[in-house]
Amino acid sequence: MGRFGGWINLNSEQPLQAESKSPESNHVFAVDPKYYDLAEVRKESKLWRAAEKKHPWYDAPAKVETKKGICHMNMHFTIGLPPEAVYEMFTNPNNLPFFREDKAGRQLLENKSTKVLKKDGPRQTTEVEKALTWNFLGDSGSIPIHLIFDENHQNLSAKYTTKKFKFMKVLEGSWKVEPEYVDQERLCKTRLPKSRQEYRICSGGQGKVGSKVTMEQRFQPSSLLNLPPVSWLIRWITIKTTKNLLDDLRKAGATYRRV
Repeated sequence: MGRFGGWINLNSEQPLQAESKSPESNHVFAVDPKYYDLAEVRKESKLWRAAEKKHPWYDAPAKVETKKGICHMNMHFTIGLPPEAVYEMFTNPNNLPFFREDKAGRQLLENKSTKVLKKDGPRQTTEVEKALTWNFLGDSGSIPIHLIFDENHQNLSAKYTTKKFKFMKVLEGSWKVEPEYVDQERLCKTRLPKSRQEYRICSGGQGKVGSKVTMEQRFQPSSLLNLPPVSWLIRWITIKTTKNLLDDLRKAGATYRRV
């Protein structure tokens, strides 16, 4: 089942780790297993892989809208994988290689450490240190970003804000992953399902479950950098980088459907 299959197996066998700085030795859950049906996710993943061989699924690029001032990005897209898998890709606590690498072998966005600060039922507060790779005029490096995530494992949503990022005065956002019943019109006819359970019944267990993602991100350069033309450059780089990250996730989804 590839890396995604390995994540499913780890989720069913290992307890929640409070902190992880070594992705190879500790697996931190993206979604707490008590809030989803592991057997069904495995089955849904098999349906995607079987269908991909006959009729490859196309994940359209994200639709991105921006507003001036505090730059407000609205993003909407679908990925042909079950919602729990897509949520794993977004949080990526074990630094799996979802993103493109530079010549030095660094991912565009890497997770350096993950620490669970608080857990209350399906709600989880997590502190994450990430590194964002940059390349400019032949030079390259990485920028550390400290984020606080407020996750909800029951409805597969999250909010995040920066704890420390020297280039930004504001960097915050949110996302939500919802099931997309891809085969509902073909298999369920006029009885369109309102839940995954109804979808399993009306499709005879043969309907693929994809993911509909709604994402927002708000950012504003720090005071010293929030003047043209520097502010224009930072906004352009931030929007372009966000689009590249989403495109990488879309391509990773296509790769997992083929393994």
